Amino acid sequence: MKLINSGIKISILLIGLIVFGADGFAQVSEADSVQSPVKEKKDPRPIGERIYLGGNIGFSFGNYTRISVNPLIGYKITPKFSGGVTFGYEYVRDKRYPKTYETNNYGMSLFTRYRIVPQLYAHAEYAWINYELFDTIGESSRETVPFFFVGGGYSQPLGGRTWLNLQVLFDVLQDERSPYKAWEPYITVGVGVGF
Repeated sequence: MKLINSGIKISILLIGLIVFGADGFAQVSEADSVQSPVKEKKDPRPIGERIYLGGNIGFSFGNYTRISVNPLIGYKITPKFSGGVTFGYEYVRDKRYPKTYETNNYGMSLFTRYRIVPQLYAHAEYAWINYELFDTIGESSRETVPFFFVGGGYSQPLGGRTWLNLQVLFDVLQDERSPYKAWEPYITVGVGVGF
């Protein structure tokens, strides 16, 4: 229950950042703005041009087969700051044991990104993934595992509004059921449109 409450608090914080953006948390009077640095303005483009789509797919074949699909939708709050949601699904078949295990895992996440320069961005993401976990005698149960990823990414333009993204993230929450060991990187490659 304690883990769920902390997950709810982190989710509310991320949703606040996504909905209100960095500009929504501080009010600056006209007199203060003369002495303070210029703050980033809201993106002037229409809403349709501030939405971006993307995601990644992953696969491995052999004794351990894994196929995953992770679409995302994001919204540019300012030209440099954005947030959004990712959905995930993976199929796993593991033939490394006397009995072959097959399962379907699914989840979602909320994320924020800040563009440092056009090609580099910082990334934070709170995720929940529902795994089917097997014990030593082959019985299974479903459990939702929380993650809090931090890291960054590199974007390479492919043409028009299309980008190739490489991301390196680390799970700093380290739930005991997490498949990621301390400081083990989680690396993804994907394509984005409008990012």
